[in-house]
Amino acid sequence: MRLKIVHEGSGQLSYEIREIVAVAHELSALGVEITWENIGDPIQKGEKIPQWIKDVIIDLVSNDSTYGYVATQGVPQTRQFLCEHVNKRGGCQITKDDIVFFNGLGDAVAKIFGFLRREARIIGPSPAYSTHSSAEAAHSGYEHLTYELDPKHNWMPDLEDMENKIKYNDSIAGILIINPDNPTGAVYPTEILTQIVDIARRFRLFLICDEIYAHIVYNDAQTAHLSEVIKDVPGMALRGISKEYPWPGSRCGWIEVFNQDKHPDFEIYIKSLINAKMLEVCSTSLPQYSIPRIMGDPRYIEHLNSRKKMFEGRAIEACDIFNKVKGISVVKPQGAFYMSVLFDDDVLNNKQSLPIKDDKTKKYIEGKVADVKVDKRFVYYLLAATGICVVPLTGFCCDKKGFRVTLLETDDQKRLWTWKTITESIQKYLASAPQKSSQPPSS
Repeated sequence: MRLKIVHEGSGQLSYEIREIVAVAHELSALGVEITWENIGDPIQKGEKIPQWIKDVIIDLVSNDSTYGYVATQGVPQTRQFLCEHVNKRGGCQITKDDIVFFNGLGDAVAKIFGFLRREARIIGPSPAYSTHSSAEAAHSGYEHLTYELDPKHNWMPDLEDMENKIKYNDSIAGILIINPDNPTGAVYPTEILTQIVDIARRFRLFLICDEIYAHIVYNDAQTAHLSEVIKDVPGMALRGISKEYPWPGSRCGWIEVFNQDKHPDFEIYIKSLINAKMLEVCSTSLPQYSIPRIMGDPRYIEHLNSRKKMFEGRAIEACDIFNKVKGISVVKPQGAFYMSVLFDDDVLNNKQSLPIKDDKTKKYIEGKVADVKVDKRFVYYLLAATGICVVPLTGFCCDKKGFRVTLLETDDQKRLWTWKTITESIQKYLASAPQKSSQPPSS
């Protein structure tokens, strides 16, 4: 072409959670029955929406006003409802003008990173959630900057690592927190959040806290919303209804902005996000109208509590099964609906495999595992041999070897079959070529 049109950061856009689907579909065409454990969609895994929530949506669909445009930042009465909920917690107080709706948090994340000055970097956790890490890397044109989450300390952030990287890289303008965390299921105590806020204050950074799973916390974990600890530091919390109702297909998320009036440059940046949304006119109307009616219903608290109990039971069940297997370790999730399984050091190599009966399937997967990281090799063999589709941990901007599973399967028998089949496959895989082998270069 006459001019180069490809963005500098285009090569950083990767999403292993979805990319493995293409491999799964190829295997499905060869006759492999797929069990999807790659993505956090409660509906796909059989969760039923309570009828009273459906009734609210049905009633709103019958109202002509829900078919029209709304204000650029979102339905005013919904934003007022949400800001009152924030203010009731104490801590940082906001107004409805500090809330901006987007078409899901993917839309919000794209704009949050896309409208940053290119030289301004955001440091985030590793393992990282791909939407954040890819968007930040694409915005900058470089690999995503990360601080370590430590599996030996319940996947808590390594604050010393975070502070040192911030101290010696003055391009870092902000800190990303995911609480509860995806992919680890970790929940950060208030003390940890307070220390991160202190780091941001001392280095004059802003904070982004993804709180999409804020109401899915269990196993006696205690945490806080960013609004409760942020004090006078600029920042934003990312929220939505996709995991709570759950209604992932609604594509309805919002940001709650803190202290923009105290920081002029941050205020201009937030204004740019609103102006970008203005070019689209607004976000989808119907889900926004549902929020005060559903979240304000007395039945909603019980709905949230019953789901917490459900995921807590599944987390305990999964840990009981996986912890019996040598060569791996798991930390019991305390929030969200994911669990990361970590392989012990040096137990994986590029000679291991699982038996695959069908010759075409075997040939296909053998062609896929050349020059991939060793945990991805296991994931591909697991997929071909059993049909179970998980995500390699190295796909989350991470050097640690392992994989992520979900806690979403509603069929009790299938869920137990899935856990047991994975653990049996791990044992077979590790025993297939136990000798140590050199790690091939990553693709």
